[in-house]
Amino acid sequence: MAAVNGRSHVGLALGGGVVRGFAHVGVLSVLDEAGIPIDYIAGASVGAIIGAAYATGMKLPHIAQMAEGLQWLRLAKPVLSRDGLVSFAKLEAWLAQTFGHLHFEDLTHPFVIVATDLETAEPVVLDSGPLAPAIRASCSVPGVVTPLRLNGRLLCDGGISNNLPVAPLRQLGADYVIGVDIFQHAAQWPYLGPLGRGLAAIEIMVEHSGGGLEKADCLIAPDLSGKTYIRFGKREELIALGRAATKKQIPLIRQQLQQL
Repeated sequence: MAAVNGRSHVGLALGGGVVRGFAHVGVLSVLDEAGIPIDYIAGASVGAIIGAAYATGMKLPHIAQMAEGLQWLRLAKPVLSRDGLVSFAKLEAWLAQTFGHLHFEDLTHPFVIVATDLETAEPVVLDSGPLAPAIRASCSVPGVVTPLRLNGRLLCDGGISNNLPVAPLRQLGADYVIGVDIFQHAAQWPYLGPLGRGLAAIEIMVEHSGGGLEKADCLIAPDLSGKTYIRFGKREELIALGRAATKKQIPLIRQQLQQL
């Protein structure tokens, strides 16, 4: 496989985890500071939002500024529907306004998004056409957010079928893949009683969906066990945890890239 300027192709897989996605901003900032090149990007759910921002060529300070503006009232609208409690049509409109009405083909980095087909249970890789609706589809948590009919498929959250999309990066041509897992499960959520055990089990299933944890060459896993999924006010803490976890892995990443 051909190298890029004498080096290997590097892919970055950004996993889902709702508000925990702020940790991705910290991860990207440290990779950028360390001079680690990113050639290909893949994202699921919130990883699709942050990955798309990077793939547009947006600079890290602007991505952090964009993240500061995220609030539920800006993204979701309650609906009366048998398919969900809220709609992410506002999210799609905000994405189109933030990024412009871009298509995948307009991006500065090759980028793919993973969603899930609710009717066939298949993971669906989105890599062409308008960017905003593809991101919306990948973020639409089933049972909470109404799914989106796109390209003839009824699509929902990519994390259901492939929460850490490493395999699509291999298909793009990545020799080395860095995966960012922000869905670490808690042993339990004690204040929820028996429901806490159930929530932990769901976390385990989502975290391991698609097998990306085992397929990544390097896994960055910020210490997010028990951290919030829904409170935007915790963004600074989550960004800091992403930075801390990435700094620990920089020596390994450099070593492995040199060996390649």
